[in-house]
Amino acid sequence: MRILVTGATGTLGGALVPALLKAGHEVRALSRTKRDDRGNVEWVWGDLISGNGVREALGGVDAIAHLATSGRKGRGAVDVPGTRTLLILARAAGVPHVLFTSMAGADRAPYGHLRHKLQAERMVAESGLGWTILRATPFHQWLNRRLSDYASLPALAVDRSLPWQPVHTGEVATRAAALLSAGPANRAIEYGGPQILNTEDLVRTWLRARGLRRPCLSVRYPGRLYGAQRAGLLTTDAAPKGEISWHDYLVPPAPVLSDDFASEHTASPTSPATQPEQDPDLRVYGGDEGYERPTRS
Repeated sequence: MRILVTGATGTLGGALVPALLKAGHEVRALSRTKRDDRGNVEWVWGDLISGNGVREALGGVDAIAHLATSGRKGRGAVDVPGTRTLLILARAAGVPHVLFTSMAGADRAPYGHLRHKLQAERMVAESGLGWTILRATPFHQWLNRRLSDYASLPALAVDRSLPWQPVHTGEVATRAAALLSAGPANRAIEYGGPQILNTEDLVRTWLRARGLRRPCLSVRYPGRLYGAQRAGLLTTDAAPKGEISWHDYLVPPAPVLSDDFASEHTASPTSPATQPEQDPDLRVYGGDEGYERPTRS
């Protein structure tokens, strides 16, 4: 299949594109910045907000992976009008399947940025296209970035009453690729990490992994969204779940060596395993704002 990916430069997009290629699909990636094709990926220019270039990007497409998001501070600019534009043009182009990535709990706690996600979900479900909605819990990578922003503080404020169920973006990408291969499910599917931690456990695990010593001050975060999280509305018991725990993401276990010494110890200079991680500008539209580039699974 030829699959158009929006938000391909973001955290989840950076994991989904190689997952789709590995599954044998052709990938066309939508970007507001003109890019040269590379790595078997066809890059096309388009702007979801204005609609410019999107009609052309949809030509000959068999499915859409709609990952582009407004982020927590974007006021729904992409999640709502951008999704509406994409769906109108996709229907005109006869695209049979759109997969939209949302967040676990959007239907149970439509507050803040989740309200925009729920609006977009409803538009997808009512579009007349075959559809799948994948609701994921917060990414390991996003939580790591958020905690890193506070690393210079002398103490960290934690709300021990908040449950978190972090999941690895690589595993979410694998799940999304499988759903795209399977075709429209015409339902919402939730996907979460393997464990639920309170904020203090999450923070202390991160501090130990980073070799930092900071006191944790007990606070209670205000607001309806945190209230919903406190009530467990942003976690999921849906199966299957991810397998990479928060600890194993932060401190990956040592690989198990095989008898083939050469294959274990010889890496190409261009292998992803030997490349330093990039840190793209995640503040631009289409880049899953607030997340980091995924650790390779």
